Order: sequence, then C-alpha cells, then structure tokens
Amino acid sequence: MKYRLKKTVVLVGMMGSGKTAVGQALARLLGVPFLDSDNEITVAANLTIPEIFERYGEPFFRQKESQVISRLLEGGPAILSTGGGAYLSGDNREMISARGVAVWLRADLDLLWNRVRHKNTRPLLRTADPYRTLADLCERRQPYYSKADLVADARADYAIEEMAQKVAEVLASRPDVLEVKE
Repeated sequence: MKYRLKKTVVLVGMMGSGKTAVGQALARLLGVPFLDSDNEITVAANLTIPEIFERYGEPFFRQKESQVISRLLEGGPAILSTGGGAYLSGDNREMISARGVAVWLRADLDLLWNRVRHKNTRPLLRTADPYRTLADLCERRQPYYSKADLVADARADYAIEEMAQKVAEVLASRPDVLEVKE
C-alpha cells in the first residue's frame, strides 16, 4: 500500500503510551519524517527534561514546549510525538487542530505502569508513590486527551509495528489526513 499524508499527525497521550516508539514506526510506514518535541527541547536547551524541570520549573518547560510544537507544525506533513502534558494547554490544542491532527494513543493504567515503572526519566513520577501519581495524572488528563481529533487504543499484545498500523487505519478514516492508494 502507498500512503500520502496530507497534514502533520500529532501523537498525544500519557507517558508510556508509545508516542515515540509508535511515532517512529508510523513515520517509516507512511514515509514521512518523525519529529519529537521533547527531543527538540533537550537539544535546544542542552539539558535533559528532568534537568529543565529542576532548574527552571514546569511552567518554563511548558512555554518552550509550545514554541517548539509551533515551529515543528510549520514544516511539511510529519509524525510529531509530544510530551504527555503538551495537549493539556488550550493554546496547544487549538494550534494542533488548526495546523495538524491530534491522535490520542489511549492506553490503560496497567499498561502505562508496566512501561514506565522502571524508568527514571519521568520527572512527574519522582514521588513517594509513583503508581498513585500516574493514576492521578491519567484521571486528570483524560478529559483533555479526549478532545483529540482521533483515538487509537494501545494494547499490551500489540508489537510497535502493529500499533503503528492501527494508527494508520485510524488516520485513513479521515481522507483529509491520509490518502491510501492500493
């Protein structure tokens, strides 16, 4: 199958939902560039995200994140992975809808926990009870993620490439986003 992506796909969702891994596989499948807003921020700041949070705080990080997302949406069609908190901002949601399409990679709490519990790169989970923190974040963020244009459900038994294919199928439901040619 041949694909023609017509606008940038912005992957949103919780940490551990697969935005980066699935995004890279989806970009390969569709033959478009893969972009990662968190990576762009760390390159520009020459600091890791935990270091940015520690030195400058979350509000500073969120401001830089919005600037980077805006810049990345200016290019041609691509797959853009965003940080878990990026879509909480109303300004970011409006910008993404106006210039791209948001796809929520929806994953349940157990799947997310299994993916993030052994990583120390998640500044928001550096708490006394990281599982409870993750559960609270999921609950607070779900109403925002549910505003995404499209939803693709992650499952523990999907390989990364399978999940990328599922996202492509969801995108194909919108001919204004993805054209599929046999």
